[in-house]
Amino acid sequence: MKKRIAILATHGFEESELKSPKEHLEQQGWHVDIVSPERESIKAWAKKDWGTEYKVDVNLDRARVKEYDALVLPGGVINPDKLRTNMDAVRFIRDFFEQQKPVAAICHGPQLLIEAGVVKNKQLTSVANISTDLKNAGASWKDDEVVVDGKLITSRTPADLPAFNKELVAMLNSTT
Repeated sequence: MKKRIAILATHGFEESELKSPKEHLEQQGWHVDIVSPERESIKAWAKKDWGTEYKVDVNLDRARVKEYDALVLPGGVINPDKLRTNMDAVRFIRDFFEQQKPVAAICHGPQLLIEAGVVKNKQLTSVANISTDLKNAGASWKDDEVVVDGKLITSRTPADLPAFNKELVAMLNSTT
């Protein structure tokens, strides 16, 4: 069965954290949509400066969780900070948890999980600078390249993308 995955992002996402999972999932023969509150395109942050523009496939107000098998939340500092103030984005994330579908977040992406209120009593990882925020929200934070807790996958930084991508594919292959 062909899987369909949503990547939720807006301007300022860390380019490698969207591009690498997207390409890896597409190599499996799966369909990946960039979902965003923006209408046309979103601009990446590439390490220290603005990067490539990516076409938005589905506007957030038209995206339906029931149409997707999983959600990916790339980080970057700007992207999650903008999305966590968008109640439609927060609701979209929360709905994946309510429907018990896989969610994968990397780097600063777990900030969105805090806003969605879904980290309490979960084990996860992230970029070290938000570890205190996650602990204060009730999560158990670990400094590992990838942490899997139920249907939640988290990783720290772009250096962990190979492990992140591998776990995401494994989880999607194990779900019906």
